[in-house]
Amino acid sequence: MDRTLDYLIIAIYLAGVALLGILKGGKQKSVNDYFLGAKSVPWWAVCFSIVAAETSTLTFISIPGLAYLTNMNFLQVTIGYLLGRILIAVFFLPSYYKGELSTAYAYLETRFGSKTRSFSSIVFMFTRMAADGVRLFATAIPLKLMLDISYPSAIIIIALVALLYTYIGGVRGVIWVDVVQMFIYIGGALIAIVFLASNYLPGGLTDLFATEDTLQKLSVFNWGFDGGLSEFFATPYTVIGGIFGGAFLSMASHGTDQLIVQRLLTIKKLKDSQKAIVGSGIIVIVQFAVFLLVGVLLFLYYGTYSLETIGLQKADEIFPYFIIESLPVGLSGLIIAGLFAAALSTLAGSMSSLSSSTMLDLYKPLSKVTSEKEELKISRYFTIMWAVLLVGSAILFMNSPDAVVELALSIASFTYGGLLGTFMLGLFVPKAKQEDALAGFTAGILIMITVISLQLVAWTWYTLIGVFATLLVGKLLSIISVRNETDV
Repeated sequence: MDRTLDYLIIAIYLAGVALLGILKGGKQKSVNDYFLGAKSVPWWAVCFSIVAAETSTLTFISIPGLAYLTNMNFLQVTIGYLLGRILIAVFFLPSYYKGELSTAYAYLETRFGSKTRSFSSIVFMFTRMAADGVRLFATAIPLKLMLDISYPSAIIIIALVALLYTYIGGVRGVIWVDVVQMFIYIGGALIAIVFLASNYLPGGLTDLFATEDTLQKLSVFNWGFDGGLSEFFATPYTVIGGIFGGAFLSMASHGTDQLIVQRLLTIKKLKDSQKAIVGSGIIVIVQFAVFLLVGVLLFLYYGTYSLETIGLQKADEIFPYFIIESLPVGLSGLIIAGLFAAALSTLAGSMSSLSSSTMLDLYKPLSKVTSEKEELKISRYFTIMWAVLLVGSAILFMNSPDAVVELALSIASFTYGGLLGTFMLGLFVPKAKQEDALAGFTAGILIMITVISLQLVAWTWYTLIGVFATLLVGKLLSIISVRNETDV
């Protein structure tokens, strides 16, 4: 099959994305321009950008694969995502808009001290590098299959495109590219649904409700009480686990992770920032429903749970395989462009957020650089450094047997509980001090390492357990320190 048209579409798309990011980013005169867009970005653009940044290739590839093997139970988690964002809008954002905060972790310095800010920033960096290394690897799957090149080569090509417009256009360029890319990748998923429904379901999508098998694939809610208490906590997608786990994960990822908070801080007014975060939660529910439906339709298309029958090893490969093998030339190119749209939005955001946290949380407080021009130059060097590290991280995850969406979320959950717990300690425990926060944060991470290593519960419970552990240790220590002061 001649793939020239597909290659042309993808090449034009990648070049166009890089050019758009450079043009919309404008000239960067300072670190404030480069990392905060001079607080001039409209809320609706940030709303779309948040969705694009969190979606990545995981949604495009792994969520259809998940639905292919199971059903639509994952949608329960997205209800929790919306709930978590509402809580962020009510409790977190007002604190972020007091004073001139440049990163999520600047709040922790204001509340506790510089050590807490530095520690939290470093934890964020390692977590983001590992989780987005997985995401970058996932993006390389279709490019590798299509061009018949090695995974490292595919990873480097994608990273270079994201680096180009992030390096030049800064966060403003990243956000405006995200706006375009969100519509491109959702459009790609809708094209796949139309093609699958028209070629396999004579009566259209209503045929999904025709048999017991398809109705089971469309199952959304699972209470999980059938197999006893141990199985309840070991099952990731239950109503309680999904909603609570999704809420706490969303509070951590969108309320304490610089990848998202950086975007929220580019908006001038608090109310607009709140609209952006809550609006993104509504869009995400619809978006996950679309990608889960793609997986259900793929199951009907291939008619088998056995990936080996099709010649595949991972469920993550099923949607890329369908795009390349079953779609007409040209159409497949458009959908793969949509896949790259999902990937580049997260990757570029990671480079920008990682370099901003490195510069503003770690380097700038310790350096003696006073020139804005010099600070901007160093910031761009940090962007290059993180691009290289993300490529290295992606290559390390090439041989993982797990579904990439669950792998990335599990990695994030190692530290998200401690991170979110530390922020909540600052918000809700007025007497907690820096020593209490650091001890609680460390305890939360150590407990999560134990829980995950022993595989005691499903990943949807990880963040909740980490938050509880951090708050408990921090609260107890604050009570002890207050009593000691009173005795003295």
